[in-house]
Amino acid sequence: MRVDVDGVTVRLEDGASLLTAVRSAGVELPTLCHDDRLAPAGSCRTCLVRSGGNVVAACVSPAVDGAVIEVADGELRALRRDAVELIVAALPPYALDGGADGGELARLCHSLGIAPETARGRGGRGRDETHPYVRLDRDLCIACGRCVRMCADVQGTFALTLVGRGADTVVAPGTGGAWADSDCVACGGCVDTCPTGALTEPGLPLGGTAVPTRTRTTCGYCGVGCSLEVLTRDGHVAAVLPDHEGPVNRGHACVKGRFAHGFLRSPERLTRPLLRRDGRLEPVTWAEALDHVARGLRAAVAAGGPDAVAAISSARATNEENYLVQKFMRVAIGTNNIDNCSRLCHAPSAAGLTASFGLSGGTDTFDDVERADCLLLVGANPVEAHPVVGARLLQRVLRGTRLIVADPRAVGLARYADVHLRPRPGTNVALFHGLAHMLLAEGLIDEEFLLRRADGLPELTALLADYPPDRVAALTGVPAEEVAAAARLYGRAERPAIVYGLGVTEHLHGTDGVRALANLAILCGAVGTGRGFGVNPLRGQNNVQGASDMGALPDVLPGYGKVTDPAARARAADVWGVPVPDRPGMRIPEMFAAARAGALRALWIVGEDVCATDPDATRVAEALDACPLVVCQELFLSETARRADVVLPVASWLEKDGTFVNFDRRFQRVRPALDPPGEAMTDFAAVHALASALGVDLGCRTPAEALAECGRVTPLFAGLSHERLDREGAVPWPCPDPGSSGEATLYRERFATPDGLAHLAACPYLPPGEEPDDHYPLILVTGRRWAHYNSGSMTRRTGNIRLDSADWLDLHPADAARYGLGDGHPVTVESRHGRATLIARLSGDMAPGQVFCAFHFPSSGVNTLTSGHADTVTSCPEYKVTAVRLHPGP
Repeated sequence: MRVDVDGVTVRLEDGASLLTAVRSAGVELPTLCHDDRLAPAGSCRTCLVRSGGNVVAACVSPAVDGAVIEVADGELRALRRDAVELIVAALPPYALDGGADGGELARLCHSLGIAPETARGRGGRGRDETHPYVRLDRDLCIACGRCVRMCADVQGTFALTLVGRGADTVVAPGTGGAWADSDCVACGGCVDTCPTGALTEPGLPLGGTAVPTRTRTTCGYCGVGCSLEVLTRDGHVAAVLPDHEGPVNRGHACVKGRFAHGFLRSPERLTRPLLRRDGRLEPVTWAEALDHVARGLRAAVAAGGPDAVAAISSARATNEENYLVQKFMRVAIGTNNIDNCSRLCHAPSAAGLTASFGLSGGTDTFDDVERADCLLLVGANPVEAHPVVGARLLQRVLRGTRLIVADPRAVGLARYADVHLRPRPGTNVALFHGLAHMLLAEGLIDEEFLLRRADGLPELTALLADYPPDRVAALTGVPAEEVAAAARLYGRAERPAIVYGLGVTEHLHGTDGVRALANLAILCGAVGTGRGFGVNPLRGQNNVQGASDMGALPDVLPGYGKVTDPAARARAADVWGVPVPDRPGMRIPEMFAAARAGALRALWIVGEDVCATDPDATRVAEALDACPLVVCQELFLSETARRADVVLPVASWLEKDGTFVNFDRRFQRVRPALDPPGEAMTDFAAVHALASALGVDLGCRTPAEALAECGRVTPLFAGLSHERLDREGAVPWPCPDPGSSGEATLYRERFATPDGLAHLAACPYLPPGEEPDDHYPLILVTGRRWAHYNSGSMTRRTGNIRLDSADWLDLHPADAARYGLGDGHPVTVESRHGRATLIARLSGDMAPGQVFCAFHFPSSGVNTLTSGHADTVTSCPEYKVTAVRLHPGP
């Protein structure tokens, strides 16, 4: 469309509003009830313009081709000013504090020449300061409704409402009572959108003379990859705000990324290296610590060869740091004994997706997944574990997208599902085969796609004959009619998409689960075709995808070239200048076993609290105690660091330079907003320092040089650079050259398997590693809660501890009655491997016979319960099935 705005002609897309037209002409209007992230409301009447002879609110009025819009007319200016003055008059005098440096309303009034004394309301409606992150000043509320709409239309929590009548209308929690007791999940959207300061972050001034420094970076919590703006003053974080231009979060955030930065100021931050002397960890200089480590590494190699040394890299570290750690192990030590915590979560995804399609990442961008008309969400609770993704998916479902959820618990998006399948933990493969059986039986497959682009159909068809809905119901506990209904919903969709989480991977047969799930997309031709949006894992940690991409794995080099492949080794050797070991190294469980057996003599752990997060934690602790040298790089003195011989203080994600890769394969920049405290340094600098102590030059002096070198080792990332990411924001891999935009959607022409075909998997259902019995009659599933992250080392040192203060054991009321437990009662949980003390929480979300807990409080001992059973292909632990029994009391 062509529209005239005060004599300026602008071009607009169909459906644009008059407000968009005015802004396109370079003119700003007051918009106190408007936020670009929300549907327009038109309630404040401050954006009045004239169009077609009528005075209208620009935000809610559609533009039409040839329209003539008047904005600068004196009468219109007076109307807009009058509308703002009418609103301001009811506010208390401090409402306009800060003027041009104040909040949105104060800045607007300053620009319109509205004096502070215009605000002459008496106030008296009071404040709510009960919440750690949201402060309500009712006297500043203008009832614009932006906070209510943000909570409903973006976050999807529906925790807020407007109460009262007329001038007394004010925002309030929908549940009544204090904000801290409400359904608020502290995403910060209401604070971010409030134009008046009625909702603010406690301790954060609206303005001031010292202009904060703004640093755009990528969140270091979950794997969504939210873009954030960090505001710093005087060497401290003043606030962390969602980046409105963020490619994934689009101006939204969650309680962790938005508010959980208080750990930076914790007095427990490590600021000096620690060295164990006479059984105690004592502060030493970096030179002393590095000399001790270097001597220990040389001694380990002398005693047992290079394979007597191993390293566990970190999904919390940047790509460049992971690249440098694996290069150190292969170049400085001469071993492939390098692994990362993807071993504990999505190693089956890498193995399963590679076997089915050829590459280890998700098949489609999340922007495409959002366009699906049917979502199959399996083994994931993104509302809590990936809140921004959960919010975006919920908005699609509320707008009509059909939803199938497969999850034993009735949590998160399951409450909105068209079909909710609740399989017994450990029976995923049988359930997926039951769905596939129905797709075949009812002709809901893409025969042309299967003929041209897939193989394995005859073998799979023969297998699926044994998985009719009745048998699947007997195996899984899911009624046959629900299996059939879910298969029809997915099979008849025009654009289906599969999204899954750790409920698929963390099983004895997790890789089989990924492959059986991928079968569904292949059967329907819903991958690589545009007819659907494939199979997409939700990664749990900020850089769990990138850590593996960078080669921090025992069997692959950067870009997933196998260490057994001479060509892949040759490419790396050409860049590194030394030969690469040709034998796969040890996985994390194998490292611990070797340490207990005396074969592993040095273990370097970068940013992982293995004593808290790894299964069968008692045996993990035994391994560390048996290893002659344990080196730990950490922010805090974690359970693992307490057992180390040397502890090196390092930087957090807010103090680092580099990149992360998010769950849908996008490289994004990480930039330091602060310097590390005391003598702490980045993991990148620490690796270089250790290499220098050994007399080894790793090159790659800067993170930018490390990413560039990685691109020379593997064509997968050859087109990526810090300079490009600074310019373009986010680029997905594969990206083989600087002229490539990256492949957001994979496999449009061929799959990345050797024969170019998608491979169907005929893997039979096999039972889990543990089964309940008379002695251990319940099944424990572990996972995550919305307020915390992993072992909780960061979030427990923030205001989040007020939102979720303990490790809870969720159980069905019938099970609670059987064991004599009440809500809030202490409960001892025992497995065949250990015991933990938790707090009972009765929940109808649980199925009888199943209990759930998180692992955010290491002192509870949750991972002493979990077993050593692991995925038969990748050694990923079976966190989702542990047989337990309960006893009242601690």
